[in-house]
Amino acid sequence: MADATAPLSGLVDVVARPSRPVVLDAVDLDLLRLLATDARMSQRRLARDLGMSPPAVGERIARLERSGVIRSYSVDIGWAEAGYPVTVYLTITAVQGHPQGPVIEALRALPEVTDITVVTGAIDLLARLLVRDHNHLRELLLERVWQIPGVQRTETLLTLAEMQPKSFATQLIDSMRSALDSHALQHGGAV
Repeated sequence: MADATAPLSGLVDVVARPSRPVVLDAVDLDLLRLLATDARMSQRRLARDLGMSPPAVGERIARLERSGVIRSYSVDIGWAEAGYPVTVYLTITAVQGHPQGPVIEALRALPEVTDITVVTGAIDLLARLLVRDHNHLRELLLERVWQIPGVQRTETLLTLAEMQPKSFATQLIDSMRSALDSHALQHGGAV
């Protein structure tokens, strides 16, 4: 049993739990690729593209949602165009011996924080933030982040430029599909 006063003991309550991988077949991967390309595609259109019936596609989607493979359908907001053009990476070192769970929760409560990652090495946490400008960042650090109990030190990394968005989901799904096809060929089975 973990010591409740240990600085890392509270992390289990604030971080996502690891899950077991779901076995995906070729149809699942093709369906995910289509949805990654256009999440608003109708089940009828998906069924036509996959050569399946709409109810069969609906059942596959429901199974992928239940298993957590499909977590949500979302809109991709252009934050720069919406008035938050500056992406900031903030490294955070917690006070030695201070529980990190409350630090994560306090950071998570800040609207500008998009995500937080627990990391190994010389720092404890890596947070990504979106801010309007230098003054907004200054106010955020001075009045909110540095006021969080347990934050010992931060380092602020401002982005100068970002690569053009790539189709990460479709590229990774294509890679998974290629590996599945290769495995099937090596073992003489159909995909």
